[in-house]
Amino acid sequence: MSRQLITFQIGEQVLGVDIMAIREIRAWSPATPLPNVPPHVRGVVNLRGVVLPVLDLSHRLGWGMTDPSARHVIIVVRIGEQLQGLIVDAVNDIVTVPDDGMQPLPDIGDTPAAQFLEGLATIDQRLILVLALERLVDGTIALPDAA
Repeated sequence: MSRQLITFQIGEQVLGVDIMAIREIRAWSPATPLPNVPPHVRGVVNLRGVVLPVLDLSHRLGWGMTDPSARHVIIVVRIGEQLQGLIVDAVNDIVTVPDDGMQPLPDIGDTPAAQFLEGLATIDQRLILVLALERLVDGTIALPDAA
């Protein structure tokens, strides 16, 4: 069975997440910082009455801190029972990955990025890193679910 991914950019890298996890894509708005949180948690934003943590995905993957600007977007995803915001450079498109289009990661050791990836997808000669969303939040803050 094929699956659909939303693809997006962090720098020159193309990543994807399962479309069923996406709740909203919104323009960048500054997050309110919180004390004593991991450095990849940039703070929280209020999304129509729901306070959600915003993660710097680039930093979480070990690729350096994002300096957010008006060109950045926040992808709101549901991870488990909680909404989370992911800061990305730009959203690209929706792609359909056939069953044989997903490949496991090659053995690249225990790098920060590899532990957050589900696998690789090849679409039109592009290699897409497919995120395992549930692994992104291990050890991050958990806010009560207001939904």
